[in-house]
Amino acid sequence: MASKSVFVVAIDFGTSYSGYCFSLASGTDQIRQVYWGTEHGLKTPKTPTCILFNQKLEFRKFGYDAVMKYKSLPSSEADNWYFFQNFKMTLYNTKVTSGMKLKASNGKTLPALTVFSESLRYLKEHALNTIQEASFQTVCDLEEITWVITVPAIWSSAARQFMRLAAKEAGLISDMISEKLIIALEPEAASLWCKQLPQEGFISENSDKKKFEDSPGIQYVVVDCGGGTIDITVHEIQENHYLKELHKAAGGGWGGNRVDENFTDFLKKIFDDGVWDEYVKSHPTELQHMMYNFSLQKCSASREEVYIHCYYNLTRVAACKKDISHFFKKVEGAVWCDGVIMITYEKMKSFFDYSIKNIIGTLREILDKPEMATVQYILLVGGFASSIILRDAIHQAFSKNYHILCPLEAQVAIAKGAVLFGVNPHSVASRVSARTYGVAVTAKFDGAIHDFHKLRVSKADGYMYCTDLFKKLVGIEESVNINKVAHYDFYPTEPDQTEVCFSFYCTEKQDAQYIDEKGMEWLGSCIVPMPDTTLGKKRQLKMDIKFGLTEFKATCTDITSKQSRVVIIDFLAV
Repeated sequence: MASKSVFVVAIDFGTSYSGYCFSLASGTDQIRQVYWGTEHGLKTPKTPTCILFNQKLEFRKFGYDAVMKYKSLPSSEADNWYFFQNFKMTLYNTKVTSGMKLKASNGKTLPALTVFSESLRYLKEHALNTIQEASFQTVCDLEEITWVITVPAIWSSAARQFMRLAAKEAGLISDMISEKLIIALEPEAASLWCKQLPQEGFISENSDKKKFEDSPGIQYVVVDCGGGTIDITVHEIQENHYLKELHKAAGGGWGGNRVDENFTDFLKKIFDDGVWDEYVKSHPTELQHMMYNFSLQKCSASREEVYIHCYYNLTRVAACKKDISHFFKKVEGAVWCDGVIMITYEKMKSFFDYSIKNIIGTLREILDKPEMATVQYILLVGGFASSIILRDAIHQAFSKNYHILCPLEAQVAIAKGAVLFGVNPHSVASRVSARTYGVAVTAKFDGAIHDFHKLRVSKADGYMYCTDLFKKLVGIEESVNINKVAHYDFYPTEPDQTEVCFSFYCTEKQDAQYIDEKGMEWLGSCIVPMPDTTLGKKRQLKMDIKFGLTEFKATCTDITSKQSRVVIIDFLAV
């Protein structure tokens, strides 16, 4: 755990931007933040999540360096390089496997594991160099570091495990069960950061010195507004400053990138006649520059029209068809101003409609539940939360009933909170189970309740039992104390059994009778040896599970032989 480490490094691996923060594991008084882009005349707390491989599929650049290098390549050469951006979204709402492929901007593919692991490798090396410079140490041993990687709370278990596999490939850890890597949920990390801020650490309508964590019982919604996903969770502060989750994670793919997509659709509408399609195909690096310019503008804090520089090749391709000003005659909300596209504030707001509608709708759905009646605050975090358009919309919808707060450093709240989580992983005391989990068991056959197709008879003593039964271990939306281990006892079905198989399943239903019902998903299994058969069916099997962890881990033991097996559920099985 983190206590044995010298440093905790938290990597906020975002859809649009990534970065990291670190501190000594002995205390979080000084969380160090890294700034990016100084060599390009910038200074930002995160760098674009973009990665570039050359024609030989070798890693070349990450972040601003990747963007700048790709933009500087001649069009003929750029088409042979592999440039990836927004690739984190491929792990959301899809079947994630270890062998899945990702499409680069030139349409060619690389294994997703290569793209993610090389990105993490770059961030790892960067962090190690920064720590060595900061601590005047000649060498920083990997064993002295606990790594924390943040993931959306709405991600599947397979996606979370994929990130652990990518971290192993990148050399952050040596094996999949290493405790030197903690997977943290983004809204939880943000919540840990926000709860210890004095209120002047927020952009809000009123301020006082009190911190959230000094007020046990306070309940609040955290809305993590990223480039790809919006993650919503509800927390309550406990007596010991720990967090209790009150509602299972909700959200969807409604992040800032949707605004970019709507802007692109608008440009396509303006530059019709095949102009936009030709531009996208022939000048991808210039388009990249234009979209980057827009992504900065969309998170502006001003309520004014936006000016987008129209690049040379777009004006040239358009001019081949007709005078460029003519393209703007049939659209509302945009005007051609001598080399610049002026977009009205109202039009700009319309690009946010899809995201805002979904965020507000989901927030209403959660807050309208009777058990949410005592929630007082809505906290907005993440890079997309810095947009005044988004903040205004949430303020308008909810400010009558809730205090709406946004930390001054909305973009780094997750990375800094993840450092706090790495130092004390027990600071989140309970979570709400997203699904119903259970294990396959047998039981004495009862003709009144059991299916006769499931009837089996023991060869040893004629014992009649029902197979394929689902024993619920934890129910969907049940609050689970994540720092406690749950114990379960089992016994073998046959007296001469020399091993037992524990098979784990989950479902979105509240309960189930059999493991082959519709909607039931097999998670994985493990075989525990039971070599000593002396006690027959009276041999005890013990299973210990920690449910609320971000990953699924169970220990199954045969008490007689003391043989034990740890199950790390392989969610990535194809």
